[in-house]
Amino acid sequence: MKAFTHFDAAFDAGREPFGEDDDPRMFGRWAQMRLTKGMGGGHDYDERVLRVTRLAADGDVPWTAEDVRFLWVVANVLMTQRHTNYPELYRIPLAATRRLGYTDRRRILGDTLPWFHRYYRPVWEALHEQVKELLTESLEHGPAGVVRNLIWDCDDVARTLAEEYGARLADPAVLPLLHHWNTARSAKPSDRWLKTARTLVTPEAVGLVREILALVAAHREKTIDHVAANGYEWRENVFLHERTAVPVRGMVWTCELIDEPWVASLLGDVALTCGTGIGGSGANCRSERLANAAVNVLARRGGLDTVAALAKVQVKVRKKTVLANVARTLDAVAAQAGLSREQLLDRTVPTFGIGPDGVREERIGDCLVRLHADGPALRFVNAAGRAIKSAPQAIRRDPALAELKSTLKDLKQALPAERFRLERALVEERIWRWHQVTEFFLDHPVTGLYARNLIWQILQGPAGIPVRTDAGWELTDPRGRRIQPYPDTPVLLWHPIRETAEEVRAWRDHLLERGVRQPYKQAFREVYLLTPAEERTRTYSNRFAGHVLRYGQAKALLNQRGWTDLSIGHWDYESGGQSDAVKELSGWRAFWSMRITGDPEADGWGTASFCAGERIRFHRDGQDATDDYGYAYHEGVPLAEVPPLVLSEALRDADLAVGVTSVGLDQQAAHGHEEYWNSYGFGELTETAKTRRDALARLLPRLRIAGRAELTDRFLRVRGDRRTYKIHLGSGNILMEPNDAYLCIVPGHDRDAASVFLPFEENGGMLSVILSKAFLLADDTSITDPSITRQLGA
Repeated sequence: MKAFTHFDAAFDAGREPFGEDDDPRMFGRWAQMRLTKGMGGGHDYDERVLRVTRLAADGDVPWTAEDVRFLWVVANVLMTQRHTNYPELYRIPLAATRRLGYTDRRRILGDTLPWFHRYYRPVWEALHEQVKELLTESLEHGPAGVVRNLIWDCDDVARTLAEEYGARLADPAVLPLLHHWNTARSAKPSDRWLKTARTLVTPEAVGLVREILALVAAHREKTIDHVAANGYEWRENVFLHERTAVPVRGMVWTCELIDEPWVASLLGDVALTCGTGIGGSGANCRSERLANAAVNVLARRGGLDTVAALAKVQVKVRKKTVLANVARTLDAVAAQAGLSREQLLDRTVPTFGIGPDGVREERIGDCLVRLHADGPALRFVNAAGRAIKSAPQAIRRDPALAELKSTLKDLKQALPAERFRLERALVEERIWRWHQVTEFFLDHPVTGLYARNLIWQILQGPAGIPVRTDAGWELTDPRGRRIQPYPDTPVLLWHPIRETAEEVRAWRDHLLERGVRQPYKQAFREVYLLTPAEERTRTYSNRFAGHVLRYGQAKALLNQRGWTDLSIGHWDYESGGQSDAVKELSGWRAFWSMRITGDPEADGWGTASFCAGERIRFHRDGQDATDDYGYAYHEGVPLAEVPPLVLSEALRDADLAVGVTSVGLDQQAAHGHEEYWNSYGFGELTETAKTRRDALARLLPRLRIAGRAELTDRFLRVRGDRRTYKIHLGSGNILMEPNDAYLCIVPGHDRDAASVFLPFEENGGMLSVILSKAFLLADDTSITDPSITRQLGA
């Protein structure tokens, strides 16, 4: 290195290499480098070299963490090249490390001792006492130092445990258990480990387990920026460091010994947080070991109280190993009860104390607090009987209110789990007896919120919306005909693929007339029948081939819909940047091939920003679809042999992914994808967009802007006072007449559009976006946003 030339010249000339004007840090680095004896290594050093080494080690040098990291790297490289004078080789690194704080020491030396112990035992024997002393805080650092000595401070949770829980964790009654938690390094606890934990658990420790695991369940990853000495920059997402995860796993294992009502729910929260990917989605885990540890403890505890906790994990987590673990656990609990897994879930949905009217009331002080399942929300009535927006000051610290807030949180997690379960039952054509439907669904205060707005069908018979009468639940069809099934009558959820177009239209009109909002698209569900093109391709569908998607967003959405295994990046040379998303459905597996499209330089040669959909094929469960290297080679089953509902639902997922993540939805065309942006943004409608058009055809006559709007084959045409606009029903993109000039409007919240009744829950989907733009443009003289008005006047 050029910085060392001055020192080399002086040393080789027999002069003192370090002068008053020299940088002592650079001199120390040079002294460490001077210890090299070449690739062959050696043991003995010239006395002049040793004197320089000691001068650098004993000097008052303002070492930085980067300096110390450099010194250890050099020493370790020389050690691996058979330099065996370990006391001299590591003299400067050890001395320099003492100048740093304990946090930096741990970051630099984190894996050093285990590495020495495993691969270089003579080095470990020579240095382990000194390195251990460097990493151990003295007693003057108090309880926080005691905790840091055990679990270090490598992430926010560890720092919180030391700084906020240090006094309680370092208490002599708890500290032995903390040491024991720090030994939880295997996949599962041994009987001996649990026996020791049982002798150490105290009431104070139980309280700490509850608080700390709640802290972990609420914790989220943190992005940390790194800059290396050579200027290389990178980012790292840190959830929990290995040294934190080990004692946390010990706390999770300890829950097996705690008989408290909060244990199952808290373990479910830990499994949910740790089992989901960065940002709360994706097929990877924040911490697979902790997610599986929590599920394993729930499995060993058994009992019906574990089911609700496992059910919410099943909804959100997409990691195969964790899901398989959840499935095994549910099957085991179900077998104990003599039920199937789905029957078990039916019977164990918590009511949260909510009554048949969907409300739970608690009097706290002078205030009446109501927990509403529909919302869900807490609502307050003061002593005068007047509804108020928030809790009165007098009850805000009341434990009863805290318990209700905790229940509300659990309810918010349970509702999407029930919606997911009901939609899965629709897709899987699950069959019940009518008395089971009324008991576990229609009469349930939580599940019933959704089940009562769905269409139920007698097997190979009539269908209807449930209506409660004095004689019990009946089914009513769009023509007003009612039927009360016998208790043992087999029923399933109605699916439009089994019905005529006339019957589907009747149900859609009926829902709008009755104001029935379904929890998911049932009557308005898109149906995908085999096309002539697919009959020609025979074993695969190209219906969604060529669509350019935002890869990360598409992968997350497909993961949520139960697709797994998709992983492509510019680093994957062997597969050529291709991968399959896979979904298991009713004894079949659907494969949707994807390939990278985009600039590898722009992506930093890492994960792809964009991908292009390719063919979709189907295989029966158990049929091998890949070769020995994991690549697809078998042709799919002929599409005509795939059950129509399986085919339709798989293609519907693909259409949904395109409709949400296509670059054709962007306000401006992405570079390199201009042609696709134009074709998708204003082209032919997919089945999802056609269903959107059908819903709009029914909604428009009811809207305030009905006189200014009309539907064409692909557009909602809106007449303003300044221009006439065409909103594409697929992308939501806008053209202005008469010259089809593009109008860029960023979707926003429109009060009129938000008040429009939609016959299915959409949560800000494209139909809401189109309605919002339509209301805005119908009153275009009221638009004041200069970014829009400039375009209108162009």
